Amino acid sequence: MGAAEQSAAPFFCGMRMKPDWRALPSGGRRALAAGAVAGLGGAIAIAVMEWFAHAAGYPLAVIPFVTSIVLVVGSPEAEPAQPRALIGGHLVSALAGFAVLWLTGPQAWAAAAAVGIAILAMVLTATFHPPAGISPLLIVSGNLPWSFLLAPVLAGALLLAAFAYAWHRWVSRRPWPR
Repeated sequence: MGAAEQSAAPFFCGMRMKPDWRALPSGGRRALAAGAVAGLGGAIAIAVMEWFAHAAGYPLAVIPFVTSIVLVVGSPEAEPAQPRALIGGHLVSALAGFAVLWLTGPQAWAAAAAVGIAILAMVLTATFHPPAGISPLLIVSGNLPWSFLLAPVLAGALLLAAFAYAWHRWVSRRPWPR
């Protein structure tokens, strides 16, 4: 790289940030292709989620699935990305949120407690899905109605599981669930 090219490359932590695609290690191109396929799947899934949110009249900010999409499409082999954790985690977390909301009302401290209770409940039920931790926070802080459990939580989790199954089987050619 010449001096002119070096000075034009952006810096990050004192290092020049100019990728050299020829320098990818063995298997790096395969990982890059897999990342590109996962990125495409995530973008498609989020676009579909945005469409459903708009059609249902929900603000996108209360649809708790963006991080679930990233996990399920980007790391499908991870335990929290499996259907039991995906669907069960969202349901268990939402139920924890509704229980706390019923007991305490929409208090800031209660929203925090609801997330902690949801984590415990997911661990105890073997449905640990970290992205589902947002649901009790949304439910308690937003004083959301019980209908939130059916749509978007249950419907969204089932649709995401169906999307992930189809995407991994037909596009990325990876087995899911494992």
